[in-house]
Amino acid sequence: MENKTNKILLICNAVLLLGLIGIYVLHFTGAGTKSKTNVDATAPLQKEGGLTIAYVNTDTLLAKYQYAIDMEKELLAYKDQQEKIGRQQVEQFQSDYQDYLKNGANMTLTQQQQKEAELKQRADRMSTLEQELTSKIMERQMTENTKLLNAIFAFIREYNAANQQFDIILRKTFNDSPTLYLNPAMDITDEIVEGLNEEYKNLKKN
Repeated sequence: MENKTNKILLICNAVLLLGLIGIYVLHFTGAGTKSKTNVDATAPLQKEGGLTIAYVNTDTLLAKYQYAIDMEKELLAYKDQQEKIGRQQVEQFQSDYQDYLKNGANMTLTQQQQKEAELKQRADRMSTLEQELTSKIMERQMTENTKLLNAIFAFIREYNAANQQFDIILRKTFNDSPTLYLNPAMDITDEIVEGLNEEYKNLKKN
């Protein structure tokens, strides 16, 4: 059971990673006040039709954003905790079952029937335990993933409006990107990461 559980949990982690790097195209128009961060905004590049365009490398962002790093550690700890709970319940059931096989003959018929009914109920519980634990892990991952994406979206909206920057901000990833080439001069990843980390640092202080 443990091997099967580990395989499913690895799939869950892959789903999380895919979800984290799946930040879709963001459209913003500049209209705001001075930025709340100390990040110096990159000068926008003028394109056809007067559009200003930039991009963020989300692989780099997630590797350097401290909130994402901390979240991953917390999720791994939660996964380990749920796996431990599952192992303990299975081991306890196996121990109780072996104890019944060894000492059941010393029980009265009524006690035997009661014990067997209890063990059957617990055996049925064991059959769904893996699925329940996996669902809990996936639900936790989805919740944390949503919080992370919301934090990134909110910061970029504020950053863009405050600096009156870009009409379009694209995302770039190694494995899944809608573009074949992006001019490095359009890359605003470092300043976005710097601003996000500053925001997260101040949030933790408060």
